[in-house]
Amino acid sequence: MRPTFVLVHGAFANSFSFAPLQAELGLLGHRSVAVDLPGHGFAATYTPAYQVPQDLQGLANAPGAISGVSLADNVAHLIGVLERAKRNGPVILLAHSRGGVTVTAAANARPDLVDQLVYVSAWCPVALSVGDYHAEPEMADVDSSGLALALAGDPAQLGLLRVNFRTADPAALAAFRAAFFADGTEEEFLTFLNTFQPDENLDFGGSDDRADAATWGRVPKTYVRLADDASMPPALQDRFIREGDALTPDNPFRVRTLPGSHLRWLVDVGPSARLLDELASAAT
Repeated sequence: MRPTFVLVHGAFANSFSFAPLQAELGLLGHRSVAVDLPGHGFAATYTPAYQVPQDLQGLANAPGAISGVSLADNVAHLIGVLERAKRNGPVILLAHSRGGVTVTAAANARPDLVDQLVYVSAWCPVALSVGDYHAEPEMADVDSSGLALALAGDPAQLGLLRVNFRTADPAALAAFRAAFFADGTEEEFLTFLNTFQPDENLDFGGSDDRADAATWGRVPKTYVRLADDASMPPALQDRFIREGDALTPDNPFRVRTLPGSHLRWLVDVGPSARLLDELASAAT
């Protein structure tokens, strides 16, 4: 029986970003489900202040539906999806970017619902919590100036992180492009940027949400490295692989590599879909 791919997006993203990949997977004969975590997709907040002409003061103060959403909320929602998907056969659970935090915690809680884990340049906290990894040498060259330049409002006051992705500030746009999609055309970059939502929740987990050897550690897993990723550097991706292998030496990561930036694999989907087809075929 062919598995169902359950796809989990990263920060500020939503299920829409997986549409080209899902189309290609479908043409290869695979079922897939793209998840919107709580406060994402059509549950996201887009205020009139975010439209053009923008009301920056209004944008900085408008409440957002994602305020107060926790990692536990994300995990509970994902487990509900996995329970339904598992009724149809094997499940391959894939995470991109920050989605790896939710996927890791879900696999900690319910490894029985997952037949294979796939991390695509995704957070996989093992030795440290996510916040602590940000202070490590592997993250030293990551440029977060785009988020800083386009930050809207006070996260502590809003209870969320809000970024104005519709900014026209050339410095912010250049920083976003360098971080996420330096190998895309300007048109591809701006199109993808306009699929981002402005709000993200503040809870990215703690020490209790690191990979657990007894549960997460028994699920077969693959790490797909993105070779030219500037926002999740290959050195950090490789560290997650090393730490995961040290935690579960009898169940190490299978490692694959795709060329390109943090977002290229979601636009140039041929190689991505073929790689996932290979993983699915190996699992059956």
